[in-house]
Amino acid sequence: MADFPAAWTRFDSDNIRLDGVDCLSDNWYHLYRVRFALKRRTGDWQEQTREAYERGNGAGILLFNRENRTIILTRQFRMPTFVNGNETGMLIEVPAGVLDDRAPNAAVIAEVEEETGYKIGKPRQVFDVFMSPGSVTERLHLFVAEITADHLQGEGGGKYDEGEDISVLETPFADAIAMIADGRIRDAKTIMLIQYAQLNGLFD
Repeated sequence: MADFPAAWTRFDSDNIRLDGVDCLSDNWYHLYRVRFALKRRTGDWQEQTREAYERGNGAGILLFNRENRTIILTRQFRMPTFVNGNETGMLIEVPAGVLDDRAPNAAVIAEVEEETGYKIGKPRQVFDVFMSPGSVTERLHLFVAEITADHLQGEGGGKYDEGEDISVLETPFADAIAMIADGRIRDAKTIMLIQYAQLNGLFD
């Protein structure tokens, strides 16, 4: 059996039995083929095989300026969207990144500074979600944080050596709502956080 994340030992339970794991790719992250048996509601055991992409967990954040009634968004090229119908490959998103063994709040603070130039204090977590549970193991921790112009300490733009070329957009909140409606914002985590702000009156 190939090496696999330690948390996967949870397979050995009353209802799930792990039969084998093969690592199909470890070029960037890890793609696994998993063989297991699932106990169905009838009590029968069913053998199944699935593939799971292990890319680590992530964090994202909505930065909102209550006084200006604006939010901070990013715009960058996302190759997978380009090959699946996004004409330019450019995607508008909230700042986000992979945890890389950091606590979610620490990771999101660092990603905000790298991507946008804003230096924030303590973000507030509002979601802990699975974004593509049929094939990707990733858990995404989503935060909000209020900012002012004083929080802007640098230029942002991301890391050149990681191929990042990120534009920072200070966007009126009303415009962001309209951008969801007309399809200019299509990123799921971004839509979730904007709608959270709308439903919870962050600008009231």
